[in-house]
Amino acid sequence: MTKDLETLLTELYVLLDDHVAPPRTGRGRRPLLSDAELLTLAVAQVLLGFDCERRWIRHLHTDTTLRAMFPYLPAQPGYHKRLKAARGLLATVIRVLAQLSPSWHDDVWITDATAVPCGMSRETVKRSDLAGYAGYGYCASHSRFFWGFKLYLVCAGDGMPIMWALANPKIGEREVVAAMLAREHHLIRSGQVLLADKGFAGKLFAAETAALGLRLLRPDRKDETYRNGNLGGVRQWIESVNQTLKGQLGLEKHGGRTVEGVFTRIAQRLLAMAAGIWHNWTIGNPAKRSLIAYDH
Repeated sequence: MTKDLETLLTELYVLLDDHVAPPRTGRGRRPLLSDAELLTLAVAQVLLGFDCERRWIRHLHTDTTLRAMFPYLPAQPGYHKRLKAARGLLATVIRVLAQLSPSWHDDVWITDATAVPCGMSRETVKRSDLAGYAGYGYCASHSRFFWGFKLYLVCAGDGMPIMWALANPKIGEREVVAAMLAREHHLIRSGQVLLADKGFAGKLFAAETAALGLRLLRPDRKDETYRNGNLGGVRQWIESVNQTLKGQLGLEKHGGRTVEGVFTRIAQRLLAMAAGIWHNWTIGNPAKRSLIAYDH
């Protein structure tokens, strides 16, 4: 483990322990692994590329640096149960890291959806606990059909997550994003710009975003008069964010088999990206979404 990753984990733990997940009080036995330590381990797992929890726990017991940082290391079943039970806390920490970063005050938000496959065979679809929640969809970037969810992300220009949701691919993109924005309407500031792709074209969605105080920018369709052009260079921002989630953080290798498990593992990856961006702002790294220094 590099010194850069050790520094990130230390600063993240101090923040969580002091402000987000303080030690539990009241009656009952205190857990040997605090919530702050649990979330710090969850971030380290994703940044170091361990998609399998069993491999991650085995690695923890052999890594002298991590053993020195965490006095108690759980077994795989306990780690899995604690992490799944803390999925609400995972979402809270993502929001806290965003609010502590200059990204929170960015006047340009970017939105897009990316595939989160959960099964590769018909037998998996029939037997999975995700039946009734997941569905079939089409991933245009890879020209393939998939079964699972779609991750909808509204983020700042540097990739810091502002809002996110998992939805059945059969639900329309505009419907999901409109519901997200309506739920978090208090976060929208005057003059806020939302950058989207051609899939978000439509008078109803434009009216809904305008009513919330958002200025919608999207590439022009071929059958429209010129408004914004193709916005090709700017649209690469969100594509690069999705590539970070898939390429470096293993979004499609989440391994979730239940609704709670999928949510937890996706939130875990978003938290790792948010922690990297937050730390890069703290140390003045010009490449805010660069995670190369923390992945080994």
